[in-house]
Amino acid sequence: MTIRAVIFDFGGVFVDSPFTAMTDAANARDLDPDQTMLAIFGDYAADTDHPWHRLERGEITVVEARDAIVDASQRDMGVAVDPFEFLAALSGGGLRDDMVDFVKDLRGRGLATGLLTNNAKEFQEFWRPLMPLDELFDDVIDSSEVGIRKPDRRIYELALERLGVTADEAVFVDDAPGNIAGAEVVGITGVLIGTARSDVAAAIAAIDALVV
Repeated sequence: MTIRAVIFDFGGVFVDSPFTAMTDAANARDLDPDQTMLAIFGDYAADTDHPWHRLERGEITVVEARDAIVDASQRDMGVAVDPFEFLAALSGGGLRDDMVDFVKDLRGRGLATGLLTNNAKEFQEFWRPLMPLDELFDDVIDSSEVGIRKPDRRIYELALERLGVTADEAVFVDDAPGNIAGAEVVGITGVLIGTARSDVAAAIAAIDALVV
């Protein structure tokens, strides 16, 4: 089947991976990175009732999520892990202009493009102004607005429906293996982008090979 649409994640695709920044911040605080990431984000390959997952589904506020994570980490790890402190590590890095230019190129070739992000309502004012979303994407799905988050299959199905394509006509790009797996369960072809900026070129080449 001919590929008619490419759907992109935001963090880790158009800006540096939040997971990498969080790992570096944990190391700087002499905390175990894996344990710290699990405390803040929960199992990111699943969709659970972890406070961060509930935040990304729009069920609780970022303050409520923060308080729950601090309490749970104090109980489970013996140290209070405050996600607000780690979120400060996400600043800097800037937009990946080569990926933005690639999206423009895809649209110029007649492909539909979508953005599918797990995010929090409170973060919209920070990430949305970074890119001209209306110029780049035919559709934008923020998990906190639709009440579903990756890797729940329903959010991929929603993206397909809104772009007017079938699963075998779409490619999905993300930096989280669990999110790629969720897309592939639905039948979408996944492209896993590496965590470094130097990995962008390889991801673009992989997508390009699929849409020819």
